[in-house]
Amino acid sequence: MLHSNYAIFIPYWQLLFFLAILTAKQVTFDLMNYSETFLNAAQQLIDAGRFIDSKGWVPATSGNFSARLPDGTIAITVSGKHKGQLELDDIMLIDADANSLDGKKPSAETVLHTSLYKRFPDIQSILHPHSLNATLISRIFKSEIVLEDFELLKALRGITTHESRVVVPIFANDQNIPRLAELVEQYLDSHADCYAYIIAGHGLYTWGVSVQETLRHLEALDFLFDCELRLHGVKH
Repeated sequence: MLHSNYAIFIPYWQLLFFLAILTAKQVTFDLMNYSETFLNAAQQLIDAGRFIDSKGWVPATSGNFSARLPDGTIAITVSGKHKGQLELDDIMLIDADANSLDGKKPSAETVLHTSLYKRFPDIQSILHPHSLNATLISRIFKSEIVLEDFELLKALRGITTHESRVVVPIFANDQNIPRLAELVEQYLDSHADCYAYIIAGHGLYTWGVSVQETLRHLEALDFLFDCELRLHGVKH
């Protein structure tokens, strides 16, 4: 007869195997709670993160990305994850007021996303990398960078000629995000044609009607920033 304190030993590898199965089932269950539109948007943000990381624009765990869903909720990257290594579990769901809808923790800068979505009802995506060019631009040009007479300006939505002038404002960095968001709002009140803005020593925010369009804006703007930095170096 066995004693009541008889121990059954399970090999370590079997224990790891069972834990992996339980974890996979939990992740599958969690993903089933999200809509198909959320999962599609999340995958687009993951793919965008891979591309942006390949350019070196999101070092360490910097940056945050989002996409607005048809019901007005927003898929957005969680806080503290490397944007070139995102997985589905690293994308969360928030409402239009930046409140978490799934218990995950959003970035402190989430209100900068939600304020833009409220202002521009047609935009469906916002990308915020910490690129070297945007950071250097903010050190040199201080309050704004003016881009004009570049053919690549036509990559920005609605621009059809190189004979265009685009102003990208530069705002001082601020750890008080609501205050920073209000400063951006005040600027946009009188500059509705803005395509992007830079937070000094920090990074770029740009937006579009889709993740793909926003990526196009981002790539074009970074190229144009590089042009201006090189021109500045030649002149000085």
